[in-house]
Amino acid sequence: MSQSGDNNGNGDLSQFSMLDLFRMEAESQTQILTDGLLAMERLKDDAGALESMMRAAHSIKGAAAIVGLEVVVQLAHGMEDAFIAAQRGKLALSPNRVDVLLAGVDLILQLSRLQDSGVDAWLAANAALIRQTLDAIATIAFLPEPVNLRAEAGLPPPGAPSAANTPAVDTVAAPATVAEEAPAIAPRTPAALKAAQNFDRLLSLASESRINAHQMHPFIQDMQRFKRNQSSLFALVEQLHEAIANSSDAGLKEKSLLALQKTHPLKQFVLEHIADIEAYERRLLAVSQSMVDEVLTLRMRPFRDGVQAFPRMVRDLARSLGKDVQLQIIGEDTLVDRDILAKIESPLNHMLRNAVDHGMDAPDGRIAAGKPAVGTVVLEAKHRAGMLSIEISDDGRGVDLEKIRARVVERKMASPQMAASLSPAELLEFLFLPAFSLKENTTEISGRGVGLDIVHETIRSQNGTVRIESELGVGFRTFITLPLTQSIVRALVVDIKGEAYAVPIVQVERVVKVPQSAIHTLESKQFFDLGGEHLGLVSASQVLELGDTDASGDELAVVVMGSGARRYALVVEAIRGEQSLAVQALDPIFGKMRDISAAALLDDGEPVLILDVPDLLLSIDKLLHEGSLHQLAKSDQVERRKTKRILVVDDSLTVREMERKLLLGRGYLVDIAIDGIDGWNVVRSGDYDLVITDVDMPRMDGIELVTLIKKDIHLHKLPVMIVSYKDRPEDRARGLSAGADYYLTKGSFHDETLLDAVNDLIGDARR
Repeated sequence: MSQSGDNNGNGDLSQFSMLDLFRMEAESQTQILTDGLLAMERLKDDAGALESMMRAAHSIKGAAAIVGLEVVVQLAHGMEDAFIAAQRGKLALSPNRVDVLLAGVDLILQLSRLQDSGVDAWLAANAALIRQTLDAIATIAFLPEPVNLRAEAGLPPPGAPSAANTPAVDTVAAPATVAEEAPAIAPRTPAALKAAQNFDRLLSLASESRINAHQMHPFIQDMQRFKRNQSSLFALVEQLHEAIANSSDAGLKEKSLLALQKTHPLKQFVLEHIADIEAYERRLLAVSQSMVDEVLTLRMRPFRDGVQAFPRMVRDLARSLGKDVQLQIIGEDTLVDRDILAKIESPLNHMLRNAVDHGMDAPDGRIAAGKPAVGTVVLEAKHRAGMLSIEISDDGRGVDLEKIRARVVERKMASPQMAASLSPAELLEFLFLPAFSLKENTTEISGRGVGLDIVHETIRSQNGTVRIESELGVGFRTFITLPLTQSIVRALVVDIKGEAYAVPIVQVERVVKVPQSAIHTLESKQFFDLGGEHLGLVSASQVLELGDTDASGDELAVVVMGSGARRYALVVEAIRGEQSLAVQALDPIFGKMRDISAAALLDDGEPVLILDVPDLLLSIDKLLHEGSLHQLAKSDQVERRKTKRILVVDDSLTVREMERKLLLGRGYLVDIAIDGIDGWNVVRSGDYDLVITDVDMPRMDGIELVTLIKKDIHLHKLPVMIVSYKDRPEDRARGLSAGADYYLTKGSFHDETLLDAVNDLIGDARR
């Protein structure tokens, strides 16, 4: 998706240094590498994962070269070579080799998080580890294939008396085994706890400030009434003076004139002070609202922020135990109150470790039980009936209820007769008691029951509930339900048929005003062009069955939402703006309301319904299938700008941002595209003076993009500049033969080199 000027997909990045941008890029790209390596370990031939990892390694390599981190360049280059070999079928990414590559990812991430002043010291202190990792990546093809996971982990085969004579497979530069508690996010330090307390205090003060600001309004209304009454009184004084002016009584005339003169400063005093108070109210409201908005925005985080480290943790822990387990996470985009997310990190971590350590058998045991060798743990989060619902399930061996019953009797928690009468649910409740475990020898990793009391108490402290189910030989499930009373959703408030509705801001791609003249009709469907893509227009009031939309104005207020084939422009009556809303569950008597997820109150106390965007998209699909969408408007015109526009196409955030800043500094309008396909969709809007593109990009590379542009009847005269790390003569020849007007290598150009090249091609920024 293209963005213009500073309004790009990454927000305002002008305050960040290039090293800051590299850190941001490294965070996202290393996560892609980690996810891809875990996927390759499972699927073996996942071409999509390989392609994503190649792009990620390539982006890291280029970005690291810009900021001068040569070690990262070497690591990324070695990993890129390994991915190319895997793509060509010359290298199988076995668990041993994945260990080595993950070690490289860890080093890149550690380096990216260092402050500039600490890089040299860190490199010197870790020189041996870096060299070992680089050598291991370079010789990755020669690592032995694992015979089985237990032998690879240095554990004895099933039934063996000891592991003394069982050597471990050499996994050079492999990451440390996960034997100790490793939370998904670092535990809170005293400083972090103090920051949380400060955050709560700040939220309290911000809310109090907003309340006080709103209390100014009735006072100002009283002042306005006083001004109106005063004006009426002054008018009567004027009339009285005019009547007395015709009188022959000189003393009376003098007194009336004096009274009239005294009204003038009083009138001016009130007018000036009301204006001052109104200006003060506006400033107070703006500041207090901004403060509340900023604080509340910090409260909400996607579920993935608290769980993105869990798949790696589960994988490493399983390997250290001689098991093969994968973690599937569902509902990563589910919004969670940051305080709740912070408090449930440890319980979730413990439940997952329990599932791996206690719930899962080794591969040979699973196969003997008729199950796949790979165990699966599923972690799912979703909003249900105004509550946050989290479910953890595994396909392990489950819990033996009779073993619980025997342990209850053994520990004298119930008599044999009472224990015999306990139901399965009642027996499972014993697992939540302190120090109750079914393991004979509890390890540091887990023990079914050990720590579950803490899990239970943590959830209860958040006014939530925990419920567990188990079926012997089938699996174990944990259900966690938490209230959303602390959850805040940042929402766009719109008017539909005179009523307020809210759309979660994370579901809103953008808000635009669409002129009637920009709307086209094709086969009874209406659309407009946004960044080269035709977006279908849908009446919000029709979808919600509230009647027709009034589209008589010159412009339509449109909210763009959805993705891929299910991306639509929802037409509303008006856009009120953004607000942070405390989500309130709908009364259960209503059941599940179609297209509505919850309710809230606006700042002025007005109730608002929050739209369920996925449900809304299904309703739109249904209307399209039935062919019953209402018509809104038609016409056809385009406006031309006076400043020259440049499209920058590059999949590297760091490179993209650097080029954008340089060009904006020279006065050009700059749009960005994140890959070749995105660039092709954007450039077809037909209003660019120059395209600057990378070569190696996902979905469509720069050479293909140049070829398409030069073959297009409308775009063939559009200048195209290639900026690439590939500096070989054959690479340059390939780019120029495709039709590029200029070929510049990233490794050698300076700021003025790029700007001079742009000036040579299209001249100054003004037309």
